[in-house]
Amino acid sequence: MTSTLQPAPTAEVKRPGRWLALAVLVLAVLLVAVDATVLGLATPYISEDLRPSGTQLLWIGDVYSFVIAGLLVSMGSLGDRIGRKRILLLGATAFGAVSVLNAYATTPELMILARALLGVAGATLMPATLALIRNLFHDPRERSLAVGIWGATASAGTAVGPIAGGFLLEHFWWGSVFLINLPVMAVLVLVGVKMLPESRNPDPGPWDLPSVLLSLAGVVGVVYAVKETAAHGFAWATLAAGLLGAAALYGFVRRQFTLPAPLLDMRLFRNRGFSGAVLADLLTILGLSGLVFFLSQYLQLVQGRRPFEAGLAELPAAVGAVAAGLIAGRAARRFSVRAVVSGGLAAVGTALAALTVIGQSTGYPLLGAALLVVGVGAGFSFTVTADVILSSVPKEQAGAASAVSETAYELGAALGIALLGSIVTGVYRDFTGPAGTPAAAHESLGGAVEAAARLPAPTASAMLDAARQSFVDGLALAAGAGAVVLLAASVAAWFLLRGQKLEDGVEHG
Repeated sequence: MTSTLQPAPTAEVKRPGRWLALAVLVLAVLLVAVDATVLGLATPYISEDLRPSGTQLLWIGDVYSFVIAGLLVSMGSLGDRIGRKRILLLGATAFGAVSVLNAYATTPELMILARALLGVAGATLMPATLALIRNLFHDPRERSLAVGIWGATASAGTAVGPIAGGFLLEHFWWGSVFLINLPVMAVLVLVGVKMLPESRNPDPGPWDLPSVLLSLAGVVGVVYAVKETAAHGFAWATLAAGLLGAAALYGFVRRQFTLPAPLLDMRLFRNRGFSGAVLADLLTILGLSGLVFFLSQYLQLVQGRRPFEAGLAELPAAVGAVAAGLIAGRAARRFSVRAVVSGGLAAVGTALAALTVIGQSTGYPLLGAALLVVGVGAGFSFTVTADVILSSVPKEQAGAASAVSETAYELGAALGIALLGSIVTGVYRDFTGPAGTPAAAHESLGGAVEAAARLPAPTASAMLDAARQSFVDGLALAAGAGAVVLLAASVAAWFLLRGQKLEDGVEHG
């Protein structure tokens, strides 16, 4: 389902102010990326202040991603109907307001509610930004560069988050990591009102509420079941949640085929390029997220780095992703889409394979080089797949298609943390500590570090050494599993993206 390409007058194609409008859009992307990373750093401080139970702490950490994953498709489709500029500005305003609620939450229950509401607002932002890029840039080469800048900003945000968060937590109270959203959102809304053009589907049909509820229940049920099983093992209640989620997703798909104006046009998946790009994104994040999730713990709890220093140590991945994202479109046109995507995924897989030799005292040159290669490979792959997804659909469905891409990202992250995380925790829990090692030390490396403070020095030292070695063994095994997933994704992308090309013609505006 490719858009019709026609020559068009330059003035019509090259909208004045489009690059300034892009700058507004990337502010939203930067904010969502930063917010996704700062909570992990703030969690110890939130635990000390609000004293949540173990279950409440899990919900504080997870509910944001649950809600975002469940609402992305619905919000992307809503933007196609009521206007992408309108939903972006409404979502940005809500994101800023709810950030204040997060910063000043006084109970665990209020914090969980605030994180959930932030997820609702966040779900409006990412699909709207990509969809607006689709409608701002009708020249495919310019659009490739714009998508590259969009992806580079998201990558930069994941690096800026730990660094900015680490700095704020060392100088202010934990709520400050949420209040940094306010000035960014104020600029976004004030400039966006003037600079962003409105775009929507001219014949959208009604927004189907049952589809929205089925989508939300389905994604949340499946993601919750996977995460809970990884964290606590098999339980009948968790299985029931997963089955209900799967049933809701099946009902969602069936319902889309019966609606004259579906929330998500399932026929998009008949396009091999679209399906291949979505699958490549999901597998890439799945293979990477377990490593990314545990790497900050490795840097801080195994190698003893402070939060700010650990954030700086992860910077090469963002640098590589930014650099690759900016030239990915040009590379895909010069070589081919499948060569760039498959090559990028193979590079990430190779870097993960190199990390299987990681140890407690592994020097930074190996870590930094591996992270740089991961960033470059992911930057090439994600930028080109986002471009393929956008150019595979008519402009009218850009919001829903962008949301599918983002949902694949969220699902991949949840599955990766759950599946690869279960490898790390499974290996870690079996470590053999000295006599007197408390049960809490086997739950997590953070628990072991905390427990060590209450033990005699010789016992604490022996226990920490055993715990750290076991954690590193689990991390190396997870890196190997991630490498297998990424190399398999590289092979799949080579076949699924065969013959796929980025557009060179200019669309009629």
